[in-house]
Order: sequence, then structure tokens, then C-alpha cells
Amino acid sequence: MNAPGSLETLRRRNRGLVLRAVQSGNATSRVDIVRATGLSRTTVSSLVNELLAEGVLSESTDRGGVPPAGQTGRPPTRLTLEPSGGAVLGIHLRHDGIRLALADLAGTVLAETLVDLDVDHRADAALSFVEDATSELLDHAGTARAELLGAGVAISSPVPTLPHHGPDMLETWHDIDVADAVGQRLGVPVQVGNDANLGATAERFFGAARTTRNLVYVMLAEGVGAGLFLDGRPYFGAKGVAGEFGHVVVAPGGRVCRCGNRGCLETVAGAGALVSAMPVRPGGQAAELDDVLAACRAGDPGALRLVTDAGRAVGTALAGVCTMLDPDLVVIGGRTAAAGTALLDGIGETLRRGVPPTDEALVPVVAGELGARAEVLGAVALAIAGAPLSAAHDGLEAIDPAPRYRRMSTT
Repeated sequence: MNAPGSLETLRRRNRGLVLRAVQSGNATSRVDIVRATGLSRTTVSSLVNELLAEGVLSESTDRGGVPPAGQTGRPPTRLTLEPSGGAVLGIHLRHDGIRLALADLAGTVLAETLVDLDVDHRADAALSFVEDATSELLDHAGTARAELLGAGVAISSPVPTLPHHGPDMLETWHDIDVADAVGQRLGVPVQVGNDANLGATAERFFGAARTTRNLVYVMLAEGVGAGLFLDGRPYFGAKGVAGEFGHVVVAPGGRVCRCGNRGCLETVAGAGALVSAMPVRPGGQAAELDDVLAACRAGDPGALRLVTDAGRAVGTALAGVCTMLDPDLVVIGGRTAAAGTALLDGIGETLRRGVPPTDEALVPVVAGELGARAEVLGAVALAIAGAPLSAAHDGLEAIDPAPRYRRMSTT
């Protein structure tokens, strides 16, 4: 046995630090690992080479070998857990639908499905769909049930760090522990995170913000939310509920929001607000968000004005956030981001007027690269971070990392 403080114990501890940094998603390169662990470059290089040789980690060229803008030299590489070590499931419980993605431990999606469902009011149906669809995805990917190591769930609700009942914004879920309910049906550990936070995670590690350390991600869909990365790390606030962007008041005295306040951003830029302002379709059928987006892309003047005005409201709310946080980048994601230029132009217009003048250029505002899939891909990343690994990954048991997200609890 190795005595505490022995060289072997130290090696195992350092090995665990390296593995945990990669597993958590906070480190995708050797430089990231040095920054995340505080270990020396020599130690990190030695341990990474050892883990690569053992087949515990995998290394691949990042983004097809194209260096980030402004960088030259060798193409960047990305470190991940060895993909063949198992599979995880990402679940996005939207207000009006469910998206599932089965992925390997490198985050590569193996199979995916989407269904329209009134998740807010049909909790039992939503949970049953998750259970049935998981079996179908595993069969489609040729993955054994025993290879499924864990699941991550993105929900349209705050996920506070304090003991809490079910999601506040999903109407029939108040007494449901999401992690426990999904875990019982799937038989694996389940982690739960806010969908906007997980969308930010996905764009930060897989999408438009890969070289960004200070990020504001805005999710525009049925609800409106935001996710933050500050100095390269996710920021959740003192109680874990930072980023409730949709409930910033932008129209005092405006429409009543589902949260009880008036004039929240969601009442102006949420899918419900956009849809309710569109004319009824031929045949008397009510418009849907996809109709609004299609009309906007087709150049319909009414849809363009509607989306531009929504963007202006988002820009007004963003001005305060950007003034306070000074981010490197703002990424606009969620289903509504597919509206394109009209939305981004509206955001930029009021953002430019709302931030104080400086010598620096205005913070860039770009559309996300992952579209409506960002949140489920963030749930995949969350599942990888929380997946129990095999005994071959020695050193992990000695590490007690601060959780990036908490399980929702009713106690």
C-alpha cells in the first residue's frame, strides 16, 4: 500500500486531476489542463502522454486543423475521454418538445430524436417518452444498455444550488425530482442543468465561442434565458440562478409574464409573443414559431419588423449585462436565432446605444453555430462530466470536484 504523501499517491492524485479536468470539459488541451489544475507543463505533458498511451484519453485535430483566428503554427488538438469507453444521453425538456441525443465520451452524437410534446403540462408523458426513446436510440446506434454511463437533462427552469422541489417554470413538475425520476427510468446517474447555461456550455466547447473566455449566451425560444462564462468558467451566481435574462423588465407596464411581473423580455421576445403577433394562417390555423421564422427569412415586411423589434428589446436588456461584465462575445442561440440578420441587426442597434462609449470596439454579437441543438449538446457535456468512470481511470476517487450543476432535490 502507498502511504499518504508517497510519490505514487501524488502521481495518482495528479493523474486524477488531469482526468477530471478533461472529463469536466474545462480542459480540452494541455495548456487548459495546466491552467485548470495548477500542475507544471512537464507533469501535465507526461501524464497526458501516459493516458493517451493507455487508451484512457483520446486526441484529435480541432475544427479540421484550422487554427483560431490570429494564430499560426501547428493545428490545435482536442483532448477528450476515449470515445469507446461508453455512451451518455443528453435530454432537453423544452416547454413544447423533447430532444434526445445519444453520444460517445468525446461528445460525438451517435443517434438523435425530437418530438413535439406539451412538456409543461404532461410530465408523465414526457418521462415515458424519454424512457422509450432511449431504448430506440441505443438500438439504432448499436449500443448496449450496459454501455450507457449517465444522462444530462437541460430544463427550462432555474436550477438553484439550495434544496429545491421540481422546476419552477414547468407547470406540472413542481413535486418531481427530475434527476431521480429520469434516473429511475433509465437506471443511470442523472445530472440536471438550466437549458440556457447548457447552451452556453455547448457553444463554448463545441460551437461559436471555442476561443472565448468571457461569454454571454442568449437563448431565444419558447422562453428566454442566458448563460455566462467568466474567465473561462461557467458562472451561476450565489444561489445558482444567474442568467434569468427573460425576466428582465424591458417594457414597464407591459404584458403580464408567466412569472407574475409585467413587461419581462420574454413577453416581447419569447416565441409566444412573436407567434401571437402574426396573422392567422390560411384556413384559420394559428401561426407557429417556424412560420414566423420562415416569413422573416422570405423577407415578409411584417415578420421582419416583428423580429427586429424583438431584437431591439434583447439589445436593450443586453446593454446592462455587457456594461457590467465586459464580455468578449455575445452568442445568440435557441430556435429564434434562425431568424437571421433581422434579429442580430435589431440587437446590435440598441446595444450600441445602450453601452457607454469606450476606446474598444463594441462586443461582437453572432449567431450560435449549434442552433436549436445547443441545449441538448450541453446536456451531453453535462452527462460526460458526471459519468462514473471505470476502475481503469485510477486517481479519480481521490478528487472531490466542485459540481458544475446540482441534482434537483425535494429534501
